[in-house]
Amino acid sequence: MAENPVRFGIIGCADIAKKVARAIDLAPNAVLHAISSRSIEKAMNFAATNGLPEAVNIYDSYDQVLDDPCVDAVYIPLPTSLHVHWAVLAARKKKHLLLEKPTALDVAELDRILEACESNGVQFMDGSMWLHHPRTAKMKELLCNFGPLDFIHSQSTTSATSEFLESNIRAQPDLDSLGALGDLAWYCIGAILWAKDYQLPTTVTALPVVIRNSAGVILSCTASLHWDQPDRTVATIHCSFLSHSSMDLAISASKGSLHVKDFIIPFQEHSASFDFTLGAKFADLHIGWNVKPKELHTASQLPQEALMVQELARLVDGIRESKSHPESKWPEISRKTQLVVDAVKKSIDFGYIPVNL
Repeated sequence: MAENPVRFGIIGCADIAKKVARAIDLAPNAVLHAISSRSIEKAMNFAATNGLPEAVNIYDSYDQVLDDPCVDAVYIPLPTSLHVHWAVLAARKKKHLLLEKPTALDVAELDRILEACESNGVQFMDGSMWLHHPRTAKMKELLCNFGPLDFIHSQSTTSATSEFLESNIRAQPDLDSLGALGDLAWYCIGAILWAKDYQLPTTVTALPVVIRNSAGVILSCTASLHWDQPDRTVATIHCSFLSHSSMDLAISASKGSLHVKDFIIPFQEHSASFDFTLGAKFADLHIGWNVKPKELHTASQLPQEALMVQELARLVDGIRESKSHPESKWPEISRKTQLVVDAVKKSIDFGYIPVNL
């Protein structure tokens, strides 16, 4: 444990908060200081179920966490419709912010959050855990040898239960109206932007195969992204609450290709792998290949969510101790991802028209 760890508060006891509470405990430079729910019973049950130390403060309102002078940073796993209110309030209370994805219902809401963070000198980061896994850096390093990217495909699917489809917040328009587009496509879009060094696409077009529930929330959608300059690239995303679990990312370039089947959540917590091929050609008579895909394994001493917390705490400590400025990389990544999410939604809402960015 660091000598002066960053003290976290958690606003809301959603299921994902269990994972992040554990991550805070595992991160060597962070400590969980407080949790809150709208009922003290739910907060106490969360603490007991997850074996939280007695030193963790338990509150029955979100405001109490934000008013606690000992809290340095807050994690907000609330429904997306509540993000803008509580994230802006947290920033104004000088709390550094780890915000669950999707960050907002649209980029206008996210801009309000980011402006509050910037004007109050607090660090912003969204909860895209996979970006912090050492495998991700290794894949980026390898992509530098691939030449211009030609095609990228990313998908995130899960076979939701009937209970999920009927009562989960991601299927309710007043809580998370983006549905699968916000919950799953956030990863797909983020992965494609990551592969393209966060260059925004020229156009985004949703395919006319969208499935919605009776309340109008998107349960499944597919879209294409196109880049014209400096290199022509085509990408596709597919996200669905109605298909068997998948987390695929496939990248094809002029000199090589890469495929990872578990890019969002690795199959194993402390080791992750991906396949890649360089210089592949067909053998004589096209009866085989001259090379086989290579599998590269990357070890991780901490789970990716703990690495995420560790990185945020490192940035917060720099601001707190050295008066450094918040790192602009993370809000920029979130904003570009949100812009593409908005473009897919606009294309869907206006009859699958191409949307220019």
